[in-house]
Amino acid sequence: MALERRAGWHLSPACHAAATCAMIQVMSDRPVCVIVGAGEGLGRSLAARFAVGDCDIALVSRTRSGSKAALEHARAANGSVDVRFFAADATRPVTVEDAMARVAEEMGAIEVLIYNARGDFIRCDPLDMTYAQLEEVFLVEVMGAFAAARSVLPAMREKGRGTIMFSSATAAFRGSATYPLYAIGKFALRALAQSLAKAHAPDGVHVVHMRLDCDLDVPVMRKLHPDPASLADPDGVADSYWWVHRQPPSAWSNEVELRPFSETWTI
Repeated sequence: MALERRAGWHLSPACHAAATCAMIQVMSDRPVCVIVGAGEGLGRSLAARFAVGDCDIALVSRTRSGSKAALEHARAANGSVDVRFFAADATRPVTVEDAMARVAEEMGAIEVLIYNARGDFIRCDPLDMTYAQLEEVFLVEVMGAFAAARSVLPAMREKGRGTIMFSSATAAFRGSATYPLYAIGKFALRALAQSLAKAHAPDGVHVVHMRLDCDLDVPVMRKLHPDPASLADPDGVADSYWWVHRQPPSAWSNEVELRPFSETWTI
């Protein structure tokens, strides 16, 4: 077992059995929700909403400090659920796979995966994109998302249920002369989401491309948008994620768009 290998321990068979039993005992019967990219904005609201829904919460980010607000928010929302942090870097898919394996080993089978990581929002002409920038956006938006989904799908298929939601944007539907990297990454993420949905819906796995056609009401956006009605409330967005997760299999959404009432939209 990986327990003693990771810690560098050498356990006797009796101690190994005791450690295994102890690990099993701390696992609850609650569904496990993993949020990859759990920062101070939507990640924090998602952690709290799914904790309120009585899910154990696993937060996956590069640093614990980056997920501090989400950890605290989830624990405050429901003190009876298990909330833990696991380190991974979405630009290194193998670390995402390792984190998913640790979550399953320590908390139980994953029932909900929310991939909320995204690439940098860089303004440039398409001809000015660099190979390094393209590689990084592909790693975060596609390879990291694929690593997370591939890690949880086998257990979901075996159980005949599970939800995978990819946080995305309207950039997945149209190219951009000024933000081409973001559009390229989101186009590819949408293709991944659709492919997984078509392949694994018959297995009972609900895969959803969550299109956020809006800016979120977080401090950095408030400085740019003085009218609060132009921003989407992260808690309200998280409520919609929960609603999608709870959809009956006879009425699944695979493309969901979210925007505030004030948003002017064309696609």
